[in-house]
Amino acid sequence: MKRLFDAILSSVLLVAFLPLLMILALGVRLTSPGPALHWSKRIGCRNALFLMPKFRTMRSDTPQLATHLLGSPDSFITPIGKFLRRTSLDELPQLWSILKGDMSFVGPRPALFNQADLIALRTKAGVDALLPGLTGWAQVNGRDDLPIPVKVGFDAEYLARQSMGFDLKILAMTFFKALRSEGVSH
Repeated sequence: MKRLFDAILSSVLLVAFLPLLMILALGVRLTSPGPALHWSKRIGCRNALFLMPKFRTMRSDTPQLATHLLGSPDSFITPIGKFLRRTSLDELPQLWSILKGDMSFVGPRPALFNQADLIALRTKAGVDALLPGLTGWAQVNGRDDLPIPVKVGFDAEYLARQSMGFDLKILAMTFFKALRSEGVSH
């Protein structure tokens, strides 16, 4: 049922948001050199690698690292990037990954391919069995403000509690937290 929900809702949202997606893509292209989308190497279910699209919020020459590992992340953010991150609009292209089946609306956020500490902790906790999500229990409980072990703790709690009702609660919480830009560090 979750996969059917993901496929239907992502299809509807991709069509509904098409004008907004086009405007945002144009905004990225007009405010910095490079492509509108950044295809990030991410870790999916069972630690399989997949490419996840996001609107590019950083310069094209930014190292492939988690934002908190960059020396001065603000120096890499594009003029429109700060707005896209604060509003979480940079995440909209991930609707494609949900439609494709690489992601779900709710699950642990996909780790970067080189976040060995996060991948190892998730694997140990069995969280690697889940499809990564556009949002998750850790995101609505702190997002960028949480240390990795705490994030994995929330991911493991989600694994134990997952249900359609819990997913709907997380989606509702995500909507309200995104409106307030809660938990966004960069």
